[in-house]
Amino acid sequence: MDIILASGSPRRRELLTAMGVRDFQIVIPDFDERSVGPFPPADLVRRLAVGKGRAAVAMVGEDTLVIAADTVVALDDEVLGKPRSEEEAKDMLRRLSGRTHRVFTGVTAMRQGRESTHYVCTEVTFRALTEEEISNYVRTGEPMDKAGAYGIQGVGAQLVSSISGDYFNVMGLPVCTLAEMLRHFGVDTLALAAERGADA
Repeated sequence: MDIILASGSPRRRELLTAMGVRDFQIVIPDFDERSVGPFPPADLVRRLAVGKGRAAVAMVGEDTLVIAADTVVALDDEVLGKPRSEEEAKDMLRRLSGRTHRVFTGVTAMRQGRESTHYVCTEVTFRALTEEEISNYVRTGEPMDKAGAYGIQGVGAQLVSSISGDYFNVMGLPVCTLAEMLRHFGVDTLALAAERGADA
C-alpha cells in the first residue's frame, strides 16, 4: 500500500519513520490554511488536518493512504501561530513564561473514501523566563518556524518545566493515536517496526 505524509515537517517525517513506517512519500498539499476558521483550537486542528488531507488526496488519488496533521499552541484559547518576526517570537515567549498552555494536534488518515480524524491535547508548563533567556533563545533561530515560538524537541526543551499528556503530540504527531488509526486501514506499525528490527 502506498503511503503519503502530507506534511513538510521534518519532525513528523522522523516520527512516522520511528513508528516503523519506512516506505512513504512526502507531498506538500496545495491548501490555504487561512481559508479555515476562526474556530476553537480542537475544532481548528481537525479541520486543518482534513483540509490538508483532502488536498493531498486530490493530488495523489484515492488508492493511496494519506496522513495529514496540523498543530497549534493555545493560551487561554487564543491560538498562537508561527511568529512572523523576532519581536513577535519574544512576545509569545513572554506570554508563555511561567504559565501552562495547551498544544492541539489534529491528525487524519484517508483512503478510498474513508476518513478517520482525531485530535490530541497536551498541557505544557513553562518555567519563568528572564528577558535575557528569551532573547538568547530567539537568537538560536529555533522559534521562527514553530507554533508558539518554541520547539520542545530542541533547545526549547530547557524552557519546559512539565507536560501532561502526549509528548510527541507537542512535536506535531500524536504517535499512539496515529498507530491506532492506521491499524483500521490495515497498517500495523508495530509489525512494520518488528520487520525493520529483524532486517537490521
